[in-house]
Amino acid sequence: MTKPTHDRRVTGDDQVSAVYTWLVEPGREADFREWAHGIQRVASTFHGQQGVTWLQPEGEGRRFHAVVRFADTESLERWMGSAERAEWHDRLDGIARPAHPHLTTTGMESWFTVPDGVARPPARWKMALTTLLAVYPFALLHTWQAAPRLGDVPLLLRAAVLPLFLAPTLTYLVMPQLSRLLRGWLYPDRP
Repeated sequence: MTKPTHDRRVTGDDQVSAVYTWLVEPGREADFREWAHGIQRVASTFHGQQGVTWLQPEGEGRRFHAVVRFADTESLERWMGSAERAEWHDRLDGIARPAHPHLTTTGMESWFTVPDGVARPPARWKMALTTLLAVYPFALLHTWQAAPRLGDVPLLLRAAVLPLFLAPTLTYLVMPQLSRLLRGWLYPDRP
């Protein structure tokens, strides 16, 4: 994948994810997709690699994102330092360039706005409590207002209403604001 210009590492034995973003040169999108399939095949042979999710959000045109998951930090570092990754990274010359440095996460902290200078995400119990504070009002509102009105709707559709509304609302509106509001508590050691 791309070589980061700024690296935020998470230590421990928990699953880690590295998020990469590339800006593809005009007309080179097919070349980039071919490159992406190739590097994904090579990465899948590395011990601890647990998959890649590729995203090309609407409206971002030539910007591609990848979330690469590894079993632990050591596995990710082994991949990042590998000759295979370096060789594939060199193949991007003239095709794409990193759009910004990557961020390594263990999961929920991707919902949290990490202040500059902070190398570690918040404690997991703090992330869980903050998420509970964000989710509870929506669950209460859904149970009080929406659920009674959906009684005749098939179960699969009823069950989809809350997550379809909640996931984007939390991701784009609530969690960034809540993480800023609680920044001093979430990141007490911030410089």
